[in-house]
Amino acid sequence: MIKLTPQRSIALVSAFFLMMLCLPSAYANWHTDSQGIMGTNIRAEVWHASDDIGQKAVLAVMQEMERINQAMSPYIESSELSQVNLKATKEPVAISQELFDLLKLSVALSEETKGAFDITFASVGFLYNYREQQKPSQSDVENLLSAINYEHVVLDDEQRTVFFKHPNVKIDLGGIAKGHAVDNAVKILRDMGIEHALVTAGGDTKLLGDRKGRPWIVGIKDPRKSNKQAIVLPLENTALSTSGDYERYFEEDGQRYHHILSPQTGKSAQEVQSVSIIGERSTLNDALSTAVFVLGVVDGMNLINRTPGYDAIIIDNQRKVHYSNELSP
Repeated sequence: MIKLTPQRSIALVSAFFLMMLCLPSAYANWHTDSQGIMGTNIRAEVWHASDDIGQKAVLAVMQEMERINQAMSPYIESSELSQVNLKATKEPVAISQELFDLLKLSVALSEETKGAFDITFASVGFLYNYREQQKPSQSDVENLLSAINYEHVVLDDEQRTVFFKHPNVKIDLGGIAKGHAVDNAVKILRDMGIEHALVTAGGDTKLLGDRKGRPWIVGIKDPRKSNKQAIVLPLENTALSTSGDYERYFEEDGQRYHHILSPQTGKSAQEVQSVSIIGERSTLNDALSTAVFVLGVVDGMNLINRTPGYDAIIIDNQRKVHYSNELSP
């Protein structure tokens, strides 16, 4: 069930949503927790008749998020991903089945999106430091741009190895790992007997069932007003991922430099401000929101409209809202 609410009429709804979000822990059998993991805010909200199971459930979510963080963060030197970046330009590196499957899916999505989604963006992306407001020089971008190409990632199914054909390739799973973590966490909850839950990792949210008789209320953030919701959606038993140019960015000389880079230029994509994808699988939502952001309104919507079971809401750089075919009023 999806209902689209114009921005000008949602001030009271947004305030109500924020108020209700804070209430569940006050009700018996609702259990919530929030922690900073994977460079973002992780939130879990679950209901179960057993307080013991409910408490174990939210703990299990956080443990799974931290497990994936330790394995797939490019900022943790000991992570499996960091070791791949360190060694895979020299020789094939044997990796876990989980990482292998995620890399294989990432390459397939790169092919499907004609390179708009590309985990090798990190070959240039590692030179950006948004906290310190640092960006690479034009010459640095030009020197490394040829390393951004998903075809440089060679996966061997029999040996379960990865090898980079270009000496300057680096990969980053920031456009897919959080969605993967959310999917994993919700599966863990389902296996524990949880029937009503919300798990959020930054812009990636997945909903298990409804909110005990009513839909979950999920907001899409206004890209230019940090305390406002642009759109409010009543949702249940689905997932939503949003990629925005407000998550990690800095501004210089009137230009916004953000973390969603175009693989073609090595620079921040500029046509849209945010993209939200609604679909069953958070892993795909996460990657598709990045791809659509890079592709822009026309090509991005064409991609979603030919992808069964997935819908999109785009706010462009003129702050106009666009909906995929199934959501169009």
